[in-house]
Amino acid sequence: MAPSARASHGNLDVDYVISYRFTETSKASFSIWENSVNPWNGLDKLEAQQGLQSLLQALAQVGLAIEVRNGDNCSLLIFVKVASDKRLSHEVYRSRVKDWLYGVRAAQPDRETQNASAAQDLKEAERYRIIHHLITGRIEEGGAGIIPNEGQWKNVESIFPLHDRAFNNEWIKKWSTMTFLKPEDLDDIRDRLGEKIAFYFAFTQSYFTFLIFPAAFGFSSWVLLGHFSPIYAIVNGLWSVTFVEYWKRQEADLGIRWGVKGVSAIQEKRREFQHEKEITDPITGETVQVFPATKRLSRQLLQIPFAVIASLALGTLIATCFGIEIFLSEVYNGPFKSVLVFLPTGLLTTLVPTLTTVLTGVATRLNEFENWETEESHHAAMIQKVFILNFITSYLPIFLTAFVYVPFGTLIVPYLDIFSLTARPFAENEKQLAVPTSGFEINPARLRKQVIYFTVTAQIVNFAMETIVPYLKRRVFHKYQEMQTERAAKKGGAAPGAAVDDLPEEAEFLARVRSEAELDVYDVSDDLREMVVQYGYLALFSVVWPLAPVSFFINNWIELRSDALKICVEMQRPTPFRADTIGPWLDSLGFLTWLGSISTAALVYLFSNDGLGPDGTPTKIKGWALLLTISLSEHIYLLVRFCVRLAISKIDSPGMQKERAERFIVRKRYLQESYGEDVMDPLPSQVAEKITRASLEEDARQGSLRTATPEEHFWSRQRSWEESTNVGARLIEKLAPAESKKQQ
Repeated sequence: MAPSARASHGNLDVDYVISYRFTETSKASFSIWENSVNPWNGLDKLEAQQGLQSLLQALAQVGLAIEVRNGDNCSLLIFVKVASDKRLSHEVYRSRVKDWLYGVRAAQPDRETQNASAAQDLKEAERYRIIHHLITGRIEEGGAGIIPNEGQWKNVESIFPLHDRAFNNEWIKKWSTMTFLKPEDLDDIRDRLGEKIAFYFAFTQSYFTFLIFPAAFGFSSWVLLGHFSPIYAIVNGLWSVTFVEYWKRQEADLGIRWGVKGVSAIQEKRREFQHEKEITDPITGETVQVFPATKRLSRQLLQIPFAVIASLALGTLIATCFGIEIFLSEVYNGPFKSVLVFLPTGLLTTLVPTLTTVLTGVATRLNEFENWETEESHHAAMIQKVFILNFITSYLPIFLTAFVYVPFGTLIVPYLDIFSLTARPFAENEKQLAVPTSGFEINPARLRKQVIYFTVTAQIVNFAMETIVPYLKRRVFHKYQEMQTERAAKKGGAAPGAAVDDLPEEAEFLARVRSEAELDVYDVSDDLREMVVQYGYLALFSVVWPLAPVSFFINNWIELRSDALKICVEMQRPTPFRADTIGPWLDSLGFLTWLGSISTAALVYLFSNDGLGPDGTPTKIKGWALLLTISLSEHIYLLVRFCVRLAISKIDSPGMQKERAERFIVRKRYLQESYGEDVMDPLPSQVAEKITRASLEEDARQGSLRTATPEEHFWSRQRSWEESTNVGARLIEKLAPAESKKQQ
């Protein structure tokens, strides 16, 4: 799509909308001034007007056209578009030249396209990305430097593009009627929403497709082999390694296909970065701001105590609820048992998210303290910390059941009487609270039920919390807001409605924009985290219940469509950022695959007796055999990973072919420009000159007319390759051993 030929999509050619809130309110606040209480004072008005003037001036100075309309909840809507096609073409050319300098583009953009970028295809995502850089980029890099909720732009609440309703409707309609996505479908997402979101959908689609085999094999294993099958464990381990290595290749191919391979090298410096000193770069001679790597490393070491504290805090909470649940379900035998068993679930549902939020806040502060220089490194470090928290909350309950409750149950149960306080108010006598000193039997089905919960029930609950609950909350909020407005109107204290000054031809459009301004911002990292955690259940614990991949296969078909619907309906349209990978989540996949090779081997060994396990008696476990099993499994994993990686590297792919073709075209073009159009043509064959007596006499005569150098004498004795052949043949005849001559 050329800059001058973009479609309106019903958005009146608007590129971005900036929500400017001129009072200290939030999205949740209401435009209701009961009893005619005016929240304004003169200073607030003056400050808001000056802030608005600075904002509009900054936008205009970078070549953007502006329109201002009324918004909801004491806010203004500032509509932005590029003032001229020439300005956009210039920015497109600058962006593509920068890509070429960093090796993202194989060929240098043509100079002619600086003022006529229609010669190259300009996707909508590229257009929005470039305009977003004009708005938020550093002033020294040609941007306006506007960052929402920071510094002088504290009243700028959000910056977002508008949804393309026609594309969204077609997207949802098309995906709802197809099972597998085609590369062209992913290309459409990339062209509209950018590579970062396209990589998420590509990963989920690849994961979904790969699940066909483990789902079919898992169902067969469930029917024929049962639980804790060594055969299933081996096949699942091979599948996990193959999938991760395949995705690494697929990621590289998509990077080439979408023209973003190596784009991670173009890193944007964080505004919050605080340098300690300035030095002169020995290569470029430029003055650069640096923060000592040793100092950052010392700050990063704080991750160790953070991980320990987070593990202890979450682990203690989960283990306590785990003990209460065991006591109530397997020890307590009094009234209301069927109800009390849900007490631990309620505690976990309430306390774990609260504690996780607190720890996430600590992780955020720690990440800021590490003072990362670029946005990419800052984001990657934060993802690593979040993964630690998710690992604990997602997998620790199953680890406790598999490796604590089942092997050591008979030793732990006598100490569970400390949890009798949870049921004492309901017990009729002490006997109902008494912990058995003997005869207690471990419930081996507990582990399987737990895995089923996390792989089926939790997936359904997560889908509801992610898709249905936000929709209901928004509907209830709007209904409540309408009721409050009506109540205030009856009292005569309602503020004028946001649409009171809307022109008739703009009313519908502005109503939709105000609705989109109230939506949440989409973060693709949340969906990637969800998929990686799900993969962890498959790699770590699916040997307990082989139907887990069947559940994930069904869930992910729905997940792909629900995520598309969520982006279209529940979220503001995402800014199309670029990426050439799914980021640190790829390392998390590798870690979970490695850990899965260990946990699966341990589970198969512990439950090899028809799934009964050690039955709470640790003496039945042979430590040397368990360690040998784990060590052997890990070494097999490393060997298999090496072999799979080597095999995949030998397989050609469309991406590799495209890369070789682009490099060949660049080399050919360069050679032709440097040496002429015929440089790639084969050299003409050398025609031997016939040597005669006359030619020899002529050469001698020419040599007598000038003084020949030793080099000229050396290279003039043999005039052609035929003569050199004859000389060589005579030398062989002359110098060959006597026996060789006899054989001839």
